[in-house]
Amino acid sequence: MVGDSLSAEYGLKRGSGWVALLEEKLQAEKRVVTVVNASISGDTTASGRARLAALLRQHKPTIVIIELGANDALRGLALETTQQNLLAMTRAAQKTKARVLLIGMQVPPNYGGAYSEAFAGLFPQVAKTTQSALVPFLLSNVADIADTSQLFQRDRIHPNESAHPIILANVWPELRKLLK
Repeated sequence: MVGDSLSAEYGLKRGSGWVALLEEKLQAEKRVVTVVNASISGDTTASGRARLAALLRQHKPTIVIIELGANDALRGLALETTQQNLLAMTRAAQKTKARVLLIGMQVPPNYGGAYSEAFAGLFPQVAKTTQSALVPFLLSNVADIADTSQLFQRDRIHPNESAHPIILANVWPELRKLLK
């Protein structure tokens, strides 16, 4: 698992984020799977790309979850660069025979319609190009509902503890397919 603050339990009690909940779910289902959460708050696709080769060598994963891109958008980085980094990371993982689950993200509407649409479209494009699995939007039913106040921390960027089971529910259907 390579991700940013959304997967690194930013602002949460340790063990309450969606990746920790995933570990619990796997254990409850008696699946013998080691989950490595190599997520770092603030990570961009460029920094994830720079770290990925060493992580692949060290852990030799069979499945790689890539949850990066939100910080690229928040920093206004070029969409082409984000896409190239996601492509490179996916292909690097696939080269080691790992299956990839790409986690999509969206930006708030104040970024403008064209940018928001292009950014959200990067993830399905990369998934299609690389024939990877895709979760279209990590924060579905969290950030796209009428009243999000009960699901976010005070910064209005990071989901709170009560949102993380919903996030796991967004990821699980696609991940379960890769576990078979």
